Amino acid sequence: MDMDDNKRRRSMLIYVLIAIVVYLAVSQTLYPNLVSSQVTETSYSQFLEDVDNNKVVSAEIDTSNNEIRYTEGTGDSQKIYKTTAWPNDDSLATTLKEHGVDMTASIPDTSGDLWLYMLIAYGLPLVGLFLLGWWANRQMKKQMGDDGPSMNFGGGGFGMGGGLGRSNAKEVKGEDTGVTFKDVAGQDEAKESLQEIVHFLKNPGKYNEIGAKCPRGALLVGPPGTGKTLLAKAVAGEAGVPFFQISGSEFVEMFVGRGAAKVRDLFKQAKEKAPCIVFIDEIDAVGKKRDMSINSNDEREQTLNQLLSEMDGFDNHKGIVVLAATNRPETLDPALLRPGRFDRRIPVELPDLAGREAILKIHANDVKMERDIDLSVIARSTPGASGADLANIINEAALRAVRYGRNRVSQEDLEESVDVVIAGEKKKSTVLSEHEKEVVAYHETGHAIVAAMQSGSAPVQKITIVPRTSGALGFTMQVEEDQHFLTTRKEAKDKIAVLCGGRAAEELIFGEMTTGASNDIEKATQIARAMVTQYGMSDKFGMVALGQQRSRYLGGGEELTCSEGTAQEIDNEVQALVEEGHTQAMETLKANRFKLHEIAHYLQKKETITGEEFMKMLKRDDGFAPQFSGQSAQ
Repeated sequence: MDMDDNKRRRSMLIYVLIAIVVYLAVSQTLYPNLVSSQVTETSYSQFLEDVDNNKVVSAEIDTSNNEIRYTEGTGDSQKIYKTTAWPNDDSLATTLKEHGVDMTASIPDTSGDLWLYMLIAYGLPLVGLFLLGWWANRQMKKQMGDDGPSMNFGGGGFGMGGGLGRSNAKEVKGEDTGVTFKDVAGQDEAKESLQEIVHFLKNPGKYNEIGAKCPRGALLVGPPGTGKTLLAKAVAGEAGVPFFQISGSEFVEMFVGRGAAKVRDLFKQAKEKAPCIVFIDEIDAVGKKRDMSINSNDEREQTLNQLLSEMDGFDNHKGIVVLAATNRPETLDPALLRPGRFDRRIPVELPDLAGREAILKIHANDVKMERDIDLSVIARSTPGASGADLANIINEAALRAVRYGRNRVSQEDLEESVDVVIAGEKKKSTVLSEHEKEVVAYHETGHAIVAAMQSGSAPVQKITIVPRTSGALGFTMQVEEDQHFLTTRKEAKDKIAVLCGGRAAEELIFGEMTTGASNDIEKATQIARAMVTQYGMSDKFGMVALGQQRSRYLGGGEELTCSEGTAQEIDNEVQALVEEGHTQAMETLKANRFKLHEIAHYLQKKETITGEEFMKMLKRDDGFAPQFSGQSAQ
C-alpha cells in the first residue's frame, strides 16, 4: 500500500510539472510580448515631439485599431510605445519621412493572440480541473479501496459511487503481522484450539481426504486486554496467509445498505485471496440480538442479516476462516453463534499465576533488567491482571528506572510499578496532618492485623500510608502464595472481616468514623451480596439463584431476579453478613490492642513497611519496636 501511494504522488508531481512547462512554452512561442517585453502607452503630442527630436526609429500604423506603435533606441535600450492615431493627419507621413523614420502600415494578424487568450482563459482552467478531478478521484479510491468504476465529472472525475461500498478492511500478509504463538503467553488452551485452524490453512488436503471441514469461524470471548486481537494475528502469522482486519463499528453506517455492501465486499476480497483469515474485532457492534422493536429494520440489522448469509454461503474448502472478538458475548444474536457460522467459542480469560509469570517474561525480554529479578513475586502481586496490565507494569518499571537515572530495571522498580497500576502514582501534593496520618496508620494496621490473625488468609506483603492519585490515602497489600480457584464460605466471611478491620480500628482507638472506609464498605457489601444471590451461601435462602451477572467480562455487576419482598430480605441478609464481619474484626483488634498501637505508631513514622517487618513486630512478645532510620520508604 505504501509503494502504491508513493507512485501516485510521483505521478501527480510529474503531471503538474508537465502542465507548467507546456504553459510557459506556449506563452513564449505565441505571445512573447507577455513575457519578454512591455508596451508603454503615450500621447500623440509626445509622439510628434519624439519625432521632431529624431528619437523615433520606426513606426507602425495599425489601421484596424487606429493605433500607432513606434520604437525608440536599439538593442537592449529599445523601448516600444503606442498612441492613438490623430484622424485626418495627412502631413504625418511627410514628417516621418523627413526625420528618417522607418514606416510601415499593416493590419496585424491577431489570430495568435486570440488562440493564446483562449488557451489562458479556457484551456488552463480545464487542465486544472482535470488534474484536480484526477487527484480527488485517486484520493477517494485510496480511502475507500475502490479499484472499480466510479461516476466521473469533468474528465478527471470526482468519485461519487463504487467506492462507497468498499469494506475498508486492512489487509496484511501473514508473515507481516510479526506475531506468532511464541509471542502469546498465558492462553495455552486458546492457542491449542486455534492451532487446528492453522494446520488446516497449511494443509487443507489432509482434512479433505477424511471428509473433515475446517471451522468456518471462531469467536474469541474474554475481558479487555487479554490478547484476543493478538491471538488472531498469531494465527495468520503461523499459517502465513493473508489477514483481513476490520472493526465491527466500521460496518455501521448512517445510510441504509452501506453496511451490507461493505460485508459483501469484505467476503468478495476474502474469496479472491483464499486461503485467508478475516478478523472482525468488537463484533458486538454489528451482531447484537435482533428484536421486534419499532426500529428493528434499521441499518445495523440489515448489516447483520448480510453477515449471516455471507458466513453461511461461502465454500469453506477454499480455506476462509472468520475470527471475531468480543467482550459482550451475551448480546450476540443466536443465529450468529450457531454451528456453521461460529463453530467454536474460545474463551480468552484472565491469566492465572503461571500465565501471568509467563506474560511478564515475554515483555521483560524487551527491557534491560538486573540479574536478580524475581518475576514470580510480581505475578503473585497482580491477581486479576490482564496481559495488557502486565505489559503496562513492565513499561512503568522501565520508565521509573530512567526517571531515577538507571540503565536497568530493578526489583524495586517492578514492585513500585505494581502499586502505580493498582493505586496510582504517589500524590506529593497531598500532605496529611499528623492527626489524619495517625488515623490512616491505625486504619491500615487494623486491616493487616485482622488478616494476619486468620488461618489460611493471604499473607500481608506491604502496608503504606502514602496518598495515591487514585484517591487512596493508603493501602494494605495481601498476596496469595498459591493460585486458588474456589472460595469457601468461611474464607468469604474472613475477607469481609478484613475489609471491616480499618473502620473497626478507627472506632476502637478514636471512637469516631471517617470516610476512609468507603471503598472497604463497597467491596464488603459486594462480597456479601454475591454470597446471598449467586453462591447460595445464605442460611435463609439456601441454594437459590436470586440474581444473574450482567456483562461478565466488563464488570457489569448483577441484576436481581426475584420479587420486591425477597429483595428486602436479601438486603437484611447482606446487612447481617457485613455486621458479622465487623464484629469479628472488632473482637480481633481488642485482643491485639497493644500490637495495634505499636505497629500503627511505627507505620506513622516510616509510612511504608514490608510484610516481613509487620509479621516480626506482630509475633514478637517483648513489645520493643525496631529502630527507625529516619527516612521514609520510597
